[in-house]
Amino acid sequence: MLVLKKNTLFVLFLFVQSLALAQIPNIGTNRELFVDDYLIEKLEGAELTLHEPIDQGEVIRFEKPWEGAFSAYFTVIKDGDTYRAYYRGVPEAGSDGNDAEVTCYAESKDGINWVKPDLKLFTVNGTKKNNVILANAAPVTHNFSPFVDSNPLAKSSQKYKALGGTKKSGLVAYVSADGKEWRKMQEEPVFRDGVFDSQNVVFWSASEEQYVCYFRTWTGDGYTGFRSVGRTTSKDFINWTSPVQMSFGNTPYEHLYTQQTSPYFRAPHIYLAIGARFMPNRKVVNDEEAKKLGVNPKYYNDCSDAILMSSRGGGAYQRQFMESFIKPGIGLQNWVSRSNYPALNSVQTGPTEMSVYVNQDYAQPTAHLRRYAMRLDGFASLSAGYSGGEMTTKPFIFGGGTLELNYSTSAAGEILVELLDENGNKLPGFSKEECQPIIGNEISRTVYWNKSNDLTKLAGKPIKMRIYLKDADIYSFKFD
Repeated sequence: MLVLKKNTLFVLFLFVQSLALAQIPNIGTNRELFVDDYLIEKLEGAELTLHEPIDQGEVIRFEKPWEGAFSAYFTVIKDGDTYRAYYRGVPEAGSDGNDAEVTCYAESKDGINWVKPDLKLFTVNGTKKNNVILANAAPVTHNFSPFVDSNPLAKSSQKYKALGGTKKSGLVAYVSADGKEWRKMQEEPVFRDGVFDSQNVVFWSASEEQYVCYFRTWTGDGYTGFRSVGRTTSKDFINWTSPVQMSFGNTPYEHLYTQQTSPYFRAPHIYLAIGARFMPNRKVVNDEEAKKLGVNPKYYNDCSDAILMSSRGGGAYQRQFMESFIKPGIGLQNWVSRSNYPALNSVQTGPTEMSVYVNQDYAQPTAHLRRYAMRLDGFASLSAGYSGGEMTTKPFIFGGGTLELNYSTSAAGEILVELLDENGNKLPGFSKEECQPIIGNEISRTVYWNKSNDLTKLAGKPIKMRIYLKDADIYSFKFD
């Protein structure tokens, strides 16, 4: 009887221990960004800081007759050595999904210098010499939003997929082998349960092993309340789950005109949403100023900027930062309705640089797409000033054998990393005192303790990490 009780207690102990381990995040060799507090237990003298991308100027002007002042809903894709841009072209304001809307295409070899190829696919304005990849397909051309399908089971003839449509049509699925010539996947829409009066985005999630679509909803009935976001998923791109209304944590509702959610290319388990925050009736430009700018009379009663949210799947966004991610630029032309809307996706445009793209001068003759640059992983950072600070993580499990930081310090600053057991006790050989100070500005730097960077004996075990910073920023970390 005593032996039976001991065995039962041991099994119960193992069960409780396995439950406790299951609650501890296993980050494996994933890169972790400081866009949320997912791994943070405590901050002392340190904080998460949002960084604003740097304006690099205009890259695409919408001067073609079939493009014009109301070009919108951009997607930028880095596809191997080619950058592809997709966007709505429409020269005059009209109802959503009108017949004049077309889907336009531009491409680049560096993400900086763009060309509009004569694709000769559709006759528009009496000529086939144009960069139109979809026409005569309203209302899909209102908000056609493509992606490269990284599903390992995807057919080569369907390497590219897209959704587009309005509430009246539902979301219609398109596929393509080359990203230029598109065809309907089926005649019937694949998803109807939404409002869709914006850009509705979709991608294959490697971490969730399914397609994920984020689409326009409203918090009230019909078109009432706040513009918001819903989510649905699919295993086959045809059959989609019942929608979930996204939550935003303990933050106030704001009008999110676009949300532009996509997996970050260096950490695809983290979805970043670089969306447009719309401020209805927040009028900056007066009538006389609007006339000088040449703004359409219906499009200067509101203003917008870009915001940053994140999600790790499921029905929740984290709005770690309520502040603007990209503020409207200098000049009244940037303070009109539907301007400053970000394109879908961030893309790498240099060894240490990535770019995001934003439409500006909406409803004006000078309407264009603009590029903004930042360092890789540079959306936000763990930072501390000259007086110093520290962060302690929650317990987590990692894979790999070394720790890599993307960081910057001042000449007077430094970073030290200490590894702890899950109860917060220093691990011998990995204390702050044994860590080689990290000074400089690098996208990738390995951390050393006692002249060794080998962490293989700790891999697979619950640990905590304590980081000490002085006049420094850490943008990401990764166990390789």
